[in-house]
Amino acid sequence: MALHSKFIYPKRVSMQISENAVVSIHYTLTNNAGQTIDSSVERGEPLAYLHGAGNIIPGLEKALLGKQAGDKLDVTVTPEEGYGERHEQLIQQVPKTAFEGNEDNLQPGMQFQAQTEAGPRIFTITAVEGDEVTVDGNHPLAGETLNFAVEITEVREASAEEKEHGHVHGPGGHDH
Repeated sequence: MALHSKFIYPKRVSMQISENAVVSIHYTLTNNAGQTIDSSVERGEPLAYLHGAGNIIPGLEKALLGKQAGDKLDVTVTPEEGYGERHEQLIQQVPKTAFEGNEDNLQPGMQFQAQTEAGPRIFTITAVEGDEVTVDGNHPLAGETLNFAVEITEVREASAEEKEHGHVHGPGGHDH
C-alpha cells in the first residue's frame, strides 16, 4: 500500500508599504514634455527609502502606500505634492562681493547654501553680469508636474536603527 502525501505550502504574502517600511523602487522621472529628468534604471540600482520619514516627495510617497513588491505604477505629482510652486521672491540679485574670495570663479549652475530667515536654503547661480549675480532659491523642479514610472522591487520592515536615524542603511541607502 502506497501512501500519497501532498504538502500544501502557505502562500507567501508580500509586505505592503506602510509607515517604517524600507522600500526599494526603480523609477523614471519625466516632465510633461516627456523629457527624462532622472532614472534609477539608468544607474542600475534601485532607490531605497524609509516610508513615512519624508525621504521622498509627499505625492510619490502617498501613491506608494499599500503597494507591494512587484507592483508597477505611473504616478503624476503636482507641484503642491512635489517641490512646491516657484516663488519669484526667491530670485535675487546680489553683488559679487557677497561671494568673498570667489568673485572671479562664479558660473551659472553653481550652487551654494545660505542661511535665510526660514533656515538654510540651497541657491543656484542663474546669471553673472558685471558685478551682479542672479541667484535662485527655488528647487530646480519647483512648479513642475512630475511623472514617475515606478516598479517596487522590495519592501521590508526597517531595523530599529533605521527607524531611529530616519533613513535606510546599506545597499541603496545611507552608509555610516
